[in-house]
Amino acid sequence: MIKMLVASVILIAAPFSVQADTDVVQHQDSFSGNAELGATITTGNTDTTSVKARLDMDHDWGNWENQYLLEALYKKDSGVVTGKRYLGRLQGDYQLSAISYLFVTANHEVDPFTGFSSITTISSGYGRKLINNDKTELNIDLGPGYKFKRLDDESAAEAGYDTDGTIVAYGLMNFETRISGSAKFEQMLVAEGGEVFEGRSETSITADIIGALAMKFAVIVRYNNSPLDNKESTDTETNMTLLYAF
Repeated sequence: MIKMLVASVILIAAPFSVQADTDVVQHQDSFSGNAELGATITTGNTDTTSVKARLDMDHDWGNWENQYLLEALYKKDSGVVTGKRYLGRLQGDYQLSAISYLFVTANHEVDPFTGFSSITTISSGYGRKLINNDKTELNIDLGPGYKFKRLDDESAAEAGYDTDGTIVAYGLMNFETRISGSAKFEQMLVAEGGEVFEGRSETSITADIIGALAMKFAVIVRYNNSPLDNKESTDTETNMTLLYAF
């Protein structure tokens, strides 16, 4: 399956790469992004703490469009930590034409509540902007990748091994549209198929408040069709955060 996927990426990208010198859009060097923060703290009869922080940045440089993401989630209930996750993501897109590009992306996630101490994925392939106008954007990425997982001590003792690496087929769909002059809807889907199928869906609505400040509501769903023993296949996360664009 992976060999067929790689061949498809090459065949699809070839005609666009021939036109790369004439059709590619040269970007001026620019940097933009947004920062999110949400927190809930209760005391008294209920003692809980929940914090979500996210930094998302875009960098245009010549034929390159680069994206950087840092994300952190922390939850505590009655003195017991019930959620903790850190995510870092880097992607570079090399523009072949105004609507097509080659990409390379790397993700590193730390979430001890999954039974893994860390998960790293590196992928590359072909991307295409199916819709790209002032109101709506839709793009897809497709290519092969490699996923490396390191189990925590407890899971490693039960499984009999401490690391696991596998080749995966990687796919991403990113959709964004303006639903009004002050609000936008975003939907991102990521799928990684190999020995295990894993997926992530992030659905959000962002509404402008004043100036560069906005309110964001997001629902994130993570799925693993073969989780470790005593772990759930599906994790969900619902966030309400303040967003500052720069």
